[in-house]
Amino acid sequence: MKMNFKILLLFFLTMTFKSPAQVIDSTYPEDIDKMPSLNWKYSSGKPIFSSPVIADGMVFAGGDDNIFRALDLENGISLWEFKSNGRIRSAPLIENDLIYLNGGDGTLYCLNMKGDVIWSSSAGYEKQYDFADYHQSSPVIYDKTIFFGLGDGYVYAVDSENGKLKWKYETGGVVHSTPVIDSGKLYIGSFDGYVYALNVSDGSLVWKFKTVGHQYFPLGEVQGSPAIYNDLVFIGARDYNVYALDKDKGYCHWNKTFRKGWVLSNTVNDTALFMAGADERILSAVDPQTGKENWKKDMEFLMFGKPAFSKSVLYIGTTIGKLHGINSNTGEKLWTYSTDGYRDNRLKYFKEDDSYRNDIYSIIKSNEQFLEVEIELGGIFSSPALQDGYLVFASTDGSLYCLKNQ
Repeated sequence: MKMNFKILLLFFLTMTFKSPAQVIDSTYPEDIDKMPSLNWKYSSGKPIFSSPVIADGMVFAGGDDNIFRALDLENGISLWEFKSNGRIRSAPLIENDLIYLNGGDGTLYCLNMKGDVIWSSSAGYEKQYDFADYHQSSPVIYDKTIFFGLGDGYVYAVDSENGKLKWKYETGGVVHSTPVIDSGKLYIGSFDGYVYALNVSDGSLVWKFKTVGHQYFPLGEVQGSPAIYNDLVFIGARDYNVYALDKDKGYCHWNKTFRKGWVLSNTVNDTALFMAGADERILSAVDPQTGKENWKKDMEFLMFGKPAFSKSVLYIGTTIGKLHGINSNTGEKLWTYSTDGYRDNRLKYFKEDDSYRNDIYSIIKSNEQFLEVEIELGGIFSSPALQDGYLVFASTDGSLYCLKNQ
């Protein structure tokens, strides 16, 4: 049974590669290839759309309650909290025992590992493009400079040591794409429908690429985040396309058009491009140079967050409230863990096989209400984090779940 709301015509894509260096690195996370057990759960009371990060035996995550938290990885006990003036929907950057946080309020914060503010930089202002604009730009670092985007349409570069603005570049729309940096250039997307390549030294434009656009989204808004593999920059847009762009010149090597919707985020893993489609509800691995499919797996619901990876397993959540462990070489589903929101509320909207109830149209009557349902189900909109046999993921039921390898 298909629903007709425009949001269900949207397609989101995750692309991920794992570098060969990661494969042979002894510190690469161990596989969780069997059903893990729940180690602890921390409830915040408000939805969590941001991705958690693990460092120094702690879990860091922000939420829609405007609070950024540090929890003990082993037991989930709260160690400290920092409150910003906005919803936090980005992942923190941790570098040299410092935490760089997009506070969701137009301010970049630098905290120490105890939660004390070292400096803050009020760069601009934040705003949400529409209700389906789920994430904010996460900061990245290069050459002692922090780079990120904001809802005010600018890409910012600030000094990592004192927060002083080095440069900013104005696009024509909201910038919630997380940048990627390679060979002295920054790549990022904007809701104005362009992908930008900027010089990291001064923010000058190297090239920009315009998406095609679509009937429902004529701007071709670039909500996705870029990823780089060899000479290609991969990024998805709301015009139902994923683009493989030339890293140096900005022209399109190939693009893949999807039937049912648009594209969200992009990452890279090994020599395969992993694509997670929302409305298609298909997870696939393709050749990044050509887009030729290696394998595909039917999934039960929408996928908006990037997968996390261990040696041979990928971990990805769906907005129905399920986290899956999947063999990254074959696409075989190894295990599934369900959130409390899914277990408690799924039969209000779905049958036992996760297909919609026959009377679903009388229950869900708008795009916004559909998002409310996903929140109630404990939907997973973000990426899991792995370390030392622990797997932590965030849910819109307001909880952080920590699973443990058995």
